[in-house]
Amino acid sequence: MNPRTLVRHMREGVKNIFRNGWMTFASVSAVTVTLLLVGSFLAIMMNLNQFSKTIESDVEISVHIDVSANEDDIKLLQQRIERLPEVKKVTFSSKDAQLDKLIESMGEEGQAYELFEQDNPLNDVYIVKTEEPTQVMKVAKQIETFDHTEKVLYGKGTVEKLFKGFEIARNIGVAIIVGLLFTAMFLISNTIKITIIARRREIEIMKLVGATNGFIRWPFFIEGLLLGVIGSIIPIIITVWSYSYIFTTANPKLEGTFFTLLPVSPFIFQLSGLLIALGAFIGVWGSLVSIRKFLKV
Repeated sequence: MNPRTLVRHMREGVKNIFRNGWMTFASVSAVTVTLLLVGSFLAIMMNLNQFSKTIESDVEISVHIDVSANEDDIKLLQQRIERLPEVKKVTFSSKDAQLDKLIESMGEEGQAYELFEQDNPLNDVYIVKTEEPTQVMKVAKQIETFDHTEKVLYGKGTVEKLFKGFEIARNIGVAIIVGLLFTAMFLISNTIKITIIARRREIEIMKLVGATNGFIRWPFFIEGLLLGVIGSIIPIIITVWSYSYIFTTANPKLEGTFFTLLPVSPFIFQLSGLLIALGAFIGVWGSLVSIRKFLKV
């Protein structure tokens, strides 16, 4: 396509937007409302995903070593654990270190446990991290079968429920977002279809005089693209302002907890780019689907 033809198509696409005032308003409104909802859900989903990753990264396996194991047995157990393909890291924690952790975690009440420093009843422990958090259950079951392993702890029951809960939340969020996008595509395709119906005679004449489908389709392609991009501007402004306000207000109160919000930058730029891309896609798809049946003359 030569530059003059492209400029002509762009000019026609812009004219179509102003020529069909109410239909343009309806199309832009459909995209705006939908992307506002999509942007809100995306912000929630992306932060929930960050929260789940933070929680999952803290999941580890505590392998309590049998008190009867000698130094060679302990080293052999470490080697067997490290040979498991799912294992990322193995860290040794002596029973004295375990007692110190217990005393520290109990606060003032932990002082009572200082009596055990001379005769420590705890086990030496291997702290095992897996390549993927979801591999914890599988690895724990394998380690339980190893010699000189007294017990293996990883939050059995709670971890499975946690992973399942995060998976359900992600699936629900994705389903809602996909549903909203399909709703927007349906609405914009129908509103654009109304404008095309009003110009079907013009399209038929262009076909009869030899205009190609591509020549006719391009102005509608550009019109849909512009409608989608324009419709994404308001959702971006509202979402960015709202998220920045929430981050400034809430994040200081969340410091020190597992749940912290994603930093405003680069998150808002990523979200803005995603909303513009979605708006453009919805607009183009709606235009192309609407005009397709009118090109069959």
